[in-house]
Amino acid sequence: MKGYWHIPAAAVLVSIFTIHFQYNWFMILFFIWLSYLFYRNRLGKIPVILSLICYIFFYNHIPSYDSNALNEEAAAKETVQGEISSVDEITNKKVEFTLRKESGQNTLILYFPPDSKDLLANDDFIQLKHGASCIIYGDEEIPDESRNPGEFNYREYLLTKSITKQIIVSSLEDISCEGSSFLHRLYSLRLKLSRYAEEKIGSYTAAWLHALVLGDDTKIGDEIIELFQRWSLSHILAISGLHIGIIVSFVYFMLIKLNLATKEKAAWIMLLFLPVYAILAGGEPSVWRASTMVLIFIILNKLKLHLSVTDVLSIVFLLLILMEPNIIFHVGFQLSFAVTFALLISRKWITDSSRTLYQSLQISFVAQMMIFPLLIAYFSYFQPLSILLNVIVVPYFSLFVIPFMFIIFITSPFSTLTNIFDHFFIMVHEYFLDFIIWIDSHLNFPWVTGSLPSIIIIGYYVFFFSLMFHLEKNNRRKAFMHGLCICLLVISMLILPYLSPEGRITMLDIGQGDAFVIELPYRRGVIMIDAGARLSFEDMEGNKNVYKQIIKPYLYSRGIREIDAVFLTHEDVDHTGSISFMVEELNIDQILVSDYYQFEETTVSHWLENNVDIKRVSHNHEVEIGGHPFYVLAPVRDKHGANENSLVLYTEAGGKRWLFTGDIGKEEEKEIIELYPDLRADVLKAAHHGSDSSSDQSFIDVLNPQYTLISAGVNNVYGHPSSKVIDRLQETVILRTDKNGAVQFRYRQNEGTFYKFLP
Repeated sequence: MKGYWHIPAAAVLVSIFTIHFQYNWFMILFFIWLSYLFYRNRLGKIPVILSLICYIFFYNHIPSYDSNALNEEAAAKETVQGEISSVDEITNKKVEFTLRKESGQNTLILYFPPDSKDLLANDDFIQLKHGASCIIYGDEEIPDESRNPGEFNYREYLLTKSITKQIIVSSLEDISCEGSSFLHRLYSLRLKLSRYAEEKIGSYTAAWLHALVLGDDTKIGDEIIELFQRWSLSHILAISGLHIGIIVSFVYFMLIKLNLATKEKAAWIMLLFLPVYAILAGGEPSVWRASTMVLIFIILNKLKLHLSVTDVLSIVFLLLILMEPNIIFHVGFQLSFAVTFALLISRKWITDSSRTLYQSLQISFVAQMMIFPLLIAYFSYFQPLSILLNVIVVPYFSLFVIPFMFIIFITSPFSTLTNIFDHFFIMVHEYFLDFIIWIDSHLNFPWVTGSLPSIIIIGYYVFFFSLMFHLEKNNRRKAFMHGLCICLLVISMLILPYLSPEGRITMLDIGQGDAFVIELPYRRGVIMIDAGARLSFEDMEGNKNVYKQIIKPYLYSRGIREIDAVFLTHEDVDHTGSISFMVEELNIDQILVSDYYQFEETTVSHWLENNVDIKRVSHNHEVEIGGHPFYVLAPVRDKHGANENSLVLYTEAGGKRWLFTGDIGKEEEKEIIELYPDLRADVLKAAHHGSDSSSDQSFIDVLNPQYTLISAGVNNVYGHPSSKVIDRLQETVILRTDKNGAVQFRYRQNEGTFYKFLP
């Protein structure tokens, strides 16, 4: 099998694709490929047989999940017993841990304590130890699922961890645990090391030490985390092969040079040290991948056996999935193996160069190109200049920051020396981060492509591997042609929306609020009507969650980063709260409001600073965006109230007449039908989330709608939509976000169909 372990690994990969995509042709093509290699005497019986065994075994070993298969049940009090398999988070806002029951299923336990407690120092949670036997009493419920296209599916995420239910605990008295496992000692040591670093080192430096030595980046600010994510630098904060290589070299060097151990004993020490460190570093897949590879090479060296790096990587791939099949769903696992594999197959091309800077550029190019489709699949986003930025950032972290973190940790008992190192690191690192922030401010030109068709992903990797093959053979002409094909594929991804005759009108489910996205055919224009947010009770402003978790993911999933116009019906946070965040990250050409919209000076300044044109529109005003007309029907005059002054818009799309009514009341509805007695609407956006203060029977009778759209939060405190309104609209097809999630109308020319996101 020497030199052929990548074939069984490929068989497992094919089984994963077969399960995930539900396409049997993956299996058929793989079997044809194996048969061809065997027939041509390029593959022996043992690799073929082992590959077939691996495919069959892992096809049954790897779980498949269907989040829709879970039965929706009302929350009910439940008592569960089991062992703690992980303590995920203990903060002053949330306590979260996972309980493994005897059946093998996992249950997520959540407790939301008062904010006033410092939970890390609170002995109430000392019983939460890995392996502890517990009895928990609380409200059992099915985890939340995504309610919008592009939104993160929390339920599906938990299912990949075999978690089917969560229990909300209302009191610490409902948690009773005792005992612990051996692993708890290591987790406890990790916590002690974390506290020790905070005591001995400044909080700024300690935050980076936690991330780069202990694998915990929660103490680094959210802005820096998001900055690194935008520029595909997150791999630096995740402990991986780079970190393990530095750690192994550092520890081995210290043992040998300080005469603490012979080379033979040092190797044995590393065999014991690496598994322990992998747990202390958080046990992420990238850590286990790198650590296990080093362990196997040490064992092979002791046994005087020789395997290629590709063979070892393939064996580690098989071992990790064998021990934990759910690991295949982990993004870090996928990215780690993808990058490592790409660098292995490109090593000859990289090592042929003698220039260090050029090699760094080659490594960055290969790594970023390999994970490009994965980044698009998960984030609908790619920053092409990250290839160049990685050339600067990776050496800085690998040659300075990571080694320095270990040095400052080792010297932490000497306070004077630690203070000098601490100040030096802060000075250098802040300058470096300011440089990245400057790059982000001036050179931020990302590709937002939306989801990729499978055929484009397959084509991309075929051309990419062909490109690397010809580069290795120094056949630059063919390499250039395959690189050109990759460029054409990427360009096709970017221009695909501009070639599509399909238009979409989407009512996003943002809870108790409005957010409509209108996408004109051939991407002639993208228009939003309102962009609400939930109210933050800390400052009584809209918080970022709706934009970050719903609006932005939806827009990015559709390849949208530029919005031609946003109509804001009125000032309420549930209609406008996300705009302040949108203008900072998206390119918004103009925001349109009524003549009576009341601005705050800071709001106007903020919008203008972000190059947004602010326009007022009046009654009977026709606004044309991308050749598509919108007609302003109200407000006719100043009603001295935000809801009463709501902008009312009429338009036609997909062969249907649409009326968007903001939060107007019955009086405003009567004025509209008096002014426009011939007004008809096939699709009515029910005013004020279906409140009984709106949707008068006379208004409905005149409009005679076929469909009614209601945006209301699940179990909202206002009781929206009113049962009286539902009765008045019973002759129409009612589509509501609290029941159906996001509602989308897809149309071509004068024909279209409504789709509900939730079944």
